Amino acid sequence: MRFVAYQDEDGAGAIGRLDGTRVHRLLGVDRIDRATRDLEHAPAAETGVELDGLTLLPVVRPEKVFCVGLNYRAHVEETGRDLPDYPVLFPKFASSLIGHGAPITLPPESSQVDYEAELAVVIGKGGRRIPRDRAFEHVLGYTIANDVTMRDFQYKTHQWMQGKAWDASTPLGPVLVTADELDPGTLDISLRLNGQEMQSSNTERLIFDVPRLIEVTSQFTRLEPGDVILTGTPGGVGYRRDPQVFLAGGDVVEVTIGGIGTLRNTVLAEA
Repeated sequence: MRFVAYQDEDGAGAIGRLDGTRVHRLLGVDRIDRATRDLEHAPAAETGVELDGLTLLPVVRPEKVFCVGLNYRAHVEETGRDLPDYPVLFPKFASSLIGHGAPITLPPESSQVDYEAELAVVIGKGGRRIPRDRAFEHVLGYTIANDVTMRDFQYKTHQWMQGKAWDASTPLGPVLVTADELDPGTLDISLRLNGQEMQSSNTERLIFDVPRLIEVTSQFTRLEPGDVILTGTPGGVGYRRDPQVFLAGGDVVEVTIGGIGTLRNTVLAEA
């Protein structure tokens, strides 16, 4: 099944089940978060509306957002680092997230705003110290993220958070695809900037796969429904290109993952 988060006619948040191009609003559910239960069996309105006419929101409202760095060999190699033997983790916050179609606004403080295509895992069942062989029992589904990064801030110190956790900077969506529909280890992933392919890989090339990431993160904190894990980006980021490529006003960034769809956002230069 596929779900979207959107603004209703009154500007309030709503969740809908996507059937083709029609969205049927779930009754009694206005967000996907820690309190959401049994999403797939929630009743839905019989009459739907066209997806293209909706303002989409970040598909979930997580309590915690975990991000993984250096999780594709090609990306590790382009950074000149050694292959990690333990996942490189850093946080984002719910305030960082924006929806499909929302503008990526360039902050005046940064001149090195970069893109990163990523598969995002959404937790559906809470748990602590989840063993690898039980990890998929805790997955609600999958969506797409663009881990937009302010590189000049990321590399101010050896910690990355200040370059990664800017408010309203990280697109997430457009849809949540439930776990029964996808194998997260076999998905094509790519990013296009103004129509030019900049990143292209497959999730089979992840150094640490989804079960391992769930196992590791749940060792030090309890995972809750709605929590999100961004699984890392392939090679081809703008900072490592020669010449370097950074986002500019008017750019269109599209992240596509097989079986999910395309997350599309336009870049806005702050006036």
